[in-house]
Amino acid sequence: MIPFRDNIPSRSFPIINILIIGINIVAFVYELSLGSGLQRFINHYALIPAHVLSWPAPHVTLEQVAMPFLTAMFLHAGWLHLIGNMLYLWIFGDNVEDRLGHINYLFFYILCGLGAGIAHTIINAGSTVPSLGASGAIAGVLGAYLVSYPFARVLTLVPILIFLQVIEIPAIIVLGFWFVMQFLYGAASLMTTSGNSGGTAWWAHVGGFVIGILLLRVFPRRPVMTSRY
Repeated sequence: MIPFRDNIPSRSFPIINILIIGINIVAFVYELSLGSGLQRFINHYALIPAHVLSWPAPHVTLEQVAMPFLTAMFLHAGWLHLIGNMLYLWIFGDNVEDRLGHINYLFFYILCGLGAGIAHTIINAGSTVPSLGASGAIAGVLGAYLVSYPFARVLTLVPILIFLQVIEIPAIIVLGFWFVMQFLYGAASLMTTSGNSGGTAWWAHVGGFVIGILLLRVFPRRPVMTSRY
C-alpha cells in the first residue's frame, strides 16, 4: 500500500517537518557529489552495530560510535529510499508536529531516530553492515499518528487481485498493516546471520514505531484535530 495524502488539516505551518525533509534532501545531494569517496563517508557516518558494541577498541573512536546514531537518520542509500521515506514524512509528519508543537516535534523526531538506532544495534549486535535512513525516526512519527488519528482517512494505492485501486482507508489499517509487515519481516530476518535480511533495518522500524507511541505519552500535546471530508 502506498499512501498519497490524509484528510486531517494542519492548524499550523509544519516548518520543522519541512526543514527535516529539506535536510534529508540536501544530505542526499551531498552524498551524490562524493563520487568514489561515498563509501568512506558512509562507513564513517552510517550506523554500524559491530563498531558500537566493540567499543572501546583501538580502531574505533568514540565519535564513530556516538555520531552515527544521529547522522545516519539523515542519510539514504538511493533515490527510491529517499523518496519513499520523505513521502511518508510529508503525509503524516505535519499532523504530528501540529499535535506536539514545533520544538517538541523536533526533539520527538530525533529521540525516535535515536531509539530506532539503539533497537537496530541490539538486534544486529555483530553486523558490520552500515545502516542509514530516516525510516526509524519516521516510524516513530507513524506510531504517534496512529495513536492520535486512528480513524483519519488516508488516500492509498492498494493492489486488489491484479488491479491497482486508489481508495480511502482508515489510518489504523494503513499504519497497522505497515507495522505488522515490519514485525513479520523483522522476525524472519532473525533467521539470518546478520538479522538484517534484504538490507532493510526492520527492527529499527519496529523500535521507532513503539518508541513513538510511548513518547507521545510524555510530550505535552494539543487536542486532536477533526477530519475533513
